[in-house]
Amino acid sequence: MKRRKTVLALALGLTLALGWFLWAWQSYPNDRTVEGAYFRVVSAVNRGKPAEFFAYTETRAQHACFTIKRYREKARARVLESYPEPERSALAEKYRRVAAAPDGPDVFALYAEREHWLDRLRRDMSGIKKVEVAGERATVETVKGTRYPFRRRDNGIWGLTIFTATLVAEAERAARDYELIDQAARDYQRTGTSARIPAASASAAPASPP
Repeated sequence: MKRRKTVLALALGLTLALGWFLWAWQSYPNDRTVEGAYFRVVSAVNRGKPAEFFAYTETRAQHACFTIKRYREKARARVLESYPEPERSALAEKYRRVAAAPDGPDVFALYAEREHWLDRLRRDMSGIKKVEVAGERATVETVKGTRYPFRRRDNGIWGLTIFTATLVAEAERAARDYELIDQAARDYQRTGTSARIPAASASAAPASPP
């Protein structure tokens, strides 16, 4: 009898858990809604997983992350190919983390770490007070009074825009740095003398992540 009651209790517990899961799945807002995108950002922030809300950033921010990786990867390869020591080792290490990042979401995670974006979001994110939608743009106002701007992407998902300016600026810097590094590498290959990275590029690239 006791064993039967235990089995019944376990079965009831599993049934309730399954019911709760199905209810949560059905009631969680679709990620094509502003609320759905916001809640998925909150979930990833709470779990300390910035790469998991990369899909809920706007398109320009995503493209910038891929651009940063591409140029840092090219710059590091050029340095390793043509630069003399000690510049080769120093610059290769400076660019290593971003160049080795598997994909755009991983680059985003590196910048989230550097810029302390998760700390900021954890302080400010809370329940939704109201949502304002105007065409392709929307704003979530939280119960704390913080406002988060979103833009609708081509695939219908709403993307948070607060990281875009930083990432676009970093992408532009990465492109400029590559051009300077490539020029210095060609000068070295042509003359056989030590190539020195121009001062403008050296001052442009942050230490971590580059």
